[in-house]
Amino acid sequence: MIDDREKKTILLVAALASFLVPFTGSSITVALPAIAAQFHADAVTLGWITSAYIISAAVFIVPFGRYADIIGRRKVFLAGVLIYTIASLACAFAPGDGLLIAARFVQGIGGAMLFATSLAIVTQVYGPGERGAALGIIIATVYAGLSLGPFLGGLLTDHFGWPSIFLINVPLGLLTIALTLQGVRHEWADAAGEMFDRCGAVIYGIMLFCLIYGMLLLPDSTGVAWIVVALVAGVAFAGWERKSSSPLIDLSVFADNRTFVFSNIAAMINYGATFGVGVLLSLYLQYIQGFSAESAGLILVAQPVVQMIFSPIAGRLSDRVEPRIVSTAGMALTTLGLSFFIFLTPVTPLWVIVASLMVLGLGYGLFSSPNTNAIMSSVQQKHLSIASGMNATMRSFGQLISMAIAMFCFTVFIGGETITPAIYPSLMTSVTVAFIVFTVLCLAGVAASYVRGTIHSDDA
Repeated sequence: MIDDREKKTILLVAALASFLVPFTGSSITVALPAIAAQFHADAVTLGWITSAYIISAAVFIVPFGRYADIIGRRKVFLAGVLIYTIASLACAFAPGDGLLIAARFVQGIGGAMLFATSLAIVTQVYGPGERGAALGIIIATVYAGLSLGPFLGGLLTDHFGWPSIFLINVPLGLLTIALTLQGVRHEWADAAGEMFDRCGAVIYGIMLFCLIYGMLLLPDSTGVAWIVVALVAGVAFAGWERKSSSPLIDLSVFADNRTFVFSNIAAMINYGATFGVGVLLSLYLQYIQGFSAESAGLILVAQPVVQMIFSPIAGRLSDRVEPRIVSTAGMALTTLGLSFFIFLTPVTPLWVIVASLMVLGLGYGLFSSPNTNAIMSSVQQKHLSIASGMNATMRSFGQLISMAIAMFCFTVFIGGETITPAIYPSLMTSVTVAFIVFTVLCLAGVAASYVRGTIHSDDA
């Protein structure tokens, strides 16, 4: 039996882990110009520094979720924090952009292990009546990382150099490990004794890697070839999983589960429409509007602060009101916030940018916690790791879609040129076109969110 003290410790370490990853990601957005200056990197290379983490996270989340079911979620969680911490050190001391990208890839493996287990553990120990509130706290810490990342990242970059944004992860990682070892006594291995589907994991990894890599190479024709390989691997994966006695993904979890399927699609679209906002606005604010990294980070804080405030409220609300209603309203507000950025110019007033970020943050805050509650509450306990893994995979895949859109615009309008004042008009065009695509994508997300099923029986 898990007592209240251990439950609170589990929520704390899951919150710390959920803080680490977005903090690093949002810190990097304001540090990109400084990294570009040190390594003489072009806009596409800067995109890869962000995308390398997301690629590995997307590829490894589901396999590690299944592996955690077999050997124990606590073990995999601890290993993930350790890998993430070590990789952060490697990022800080990377001598070139190539090794920085490689270290970010390893960091993504650690992040995959964290997100494949933390939500599943929290969902397992917190019952339906309190689950939304607990998940709301976890989502709020994600937004706390997003909030502090741009500000502290800018501050650290301006005063101590960009490597410091990675070094700060080390004490946080060590604290998370210590708290877990001391305060979390139980282990969760619902599939103990079953076999790990190694072949399925390899095919799955090939499928996702080829799909993601191909998307990031577009509009180059080789990108299309990689995507075709991914589709072939997808067919092979589905065939293998149907025959496997111990599949990597139990495909029955998708059957006749409209809530699970459309909630995941909505999550993917939401992240696809919003993740690139920080990168685009960071470059816009620093290059075109002339703000320092610290000032740009402070401006970008407006969005995640609002998200952090409203996420726990929305999470608690989704324990009583059907998540479909709350999430769809949030997605609609997100669409409105994105549409404002289509009209950015080199002289857009700062208050307009901040107000638009706040609307975006409100929409995102209302969407995320109820949507996560719907995903985790729509499956049986034995499928919690699959649900957690799929939720995290949709997040990573959505982030990659967002970065693919941004990098596509960079490639078309800027090419391989280093960003200089002569390139600023092309950068402005890239930002505008990307926000048009994000807004249209989010409109589709409103529909996906609305047509999902229900989780509350009195609303069914």
